[in-house]
Amino acid sequence: MLVADLPRRPGVRLTALGFGAAQGGNLYHATSDEMFAAAVDAAWDAGIRYFDTAPHYGLGLSELRLGAALRDRPRRSYLVSTKVGRLLEPSPGTARRRDPEGFDVPASHRRIWDFSRDGVRRSLEASLRRCGLDRFDIVYLHDPDEHWQQAATEALPALAQLRDQGVIGAIGAGMNQAAMLARFVRETDVDLVMCAGRYTLLDQCAAHDLLPAARQHGVGVVIAGVYNSGLLAQDRPPAGAMYDYRPAAPELLRRARRIAAICAEHGVTLPEAALAFVRRHPAVVSTVVGLRSRPEVAETVRRAAVAVPDELWPALHAAGLIDPV
Repeated sequence: MLVADLPRRPGVRLTALGFGAAQGGNLYHATSDEMFAAAVDAAWDAGIRYFDTAPHYGLGLSELRLGAALRDRPRRSYLVSTKVGRLLEPSPGTARRRDPEGFDVPASHRRIWDFSRDGVRRSLEASLRRCGLDRFDIVYLHDPDEHWQQAATEALPALAQLRDQGVIGAIGAGMNQAAMLARFVRETDVDLVMCAGRYTLLDQCAAHDLLPAARQHGVGVVIAGVYNSGLLAQDRPPAGAMYDYRPAAPELLRRARRIAAICAEHGVTLPEAALAFVRRHPAVVSTVVGLRSRPEVAETVRRAAVAVPDELWPALHAAGLIDPV
């Protein structure tokens, strides 16, 4: 498995494929402990050494499961990233309900937005306990869309201090938008950013601001959401496919199918091309894919190994389906 050093933190080495552990928090539907542990085992056997989680994923369940699955591995041989910005507060009054934010878990806690210095430290301490780790290799601000001021002036300086003390390996921000990530790159001391869904075969907006800024400032970019919630995950997108967590609009579905048809003409599938497209950009240091089971890991690793012909990208551009190559 290829690895890439962060330009600003050469000791932090990410594998080209990263394991997204949101599914370990029962994203959309339940996953057993055994199934998730088997997925981590399969990823390890395939050479994946970068694992991403967050308190938000299943109200801490993802962190608990990931920590348990990695516990017997040599600690220096893998990287774990988590996120801050949502504190988990016990909520016994809602414990009999299901989590309202897409995870199939009891709503035993509620998420509290907090990008304060104290909130960052409390969040990290809780995440370390759940994961059973003594440190995190990467910590991201999680979705600070409505919290720029506090995130930039309190949370990031707190993370930078911990990084400079050697408590954290690298710091950044993870979001479903590109514009604010570009601002973090230009105006703050981040080492990397995680961009979800904004640099894919269906949406290249990050190429206009974030990716050039990252190259200019020596900041690594981790791409997540490469399948745009599922629309690009099958050879031929089916009716009812999801895009950005909701059913895809008819025009988007038609566009994805046109891309799939041109991919087939070049001997590759839509998801194979989706993975290959993002890793072509020199600012991209890793691609994180959400994984739930051993077969999903095997299929993702197989897709990532496919050699996609260079002629595909000009063909998609000529058809008006992607931005200039």
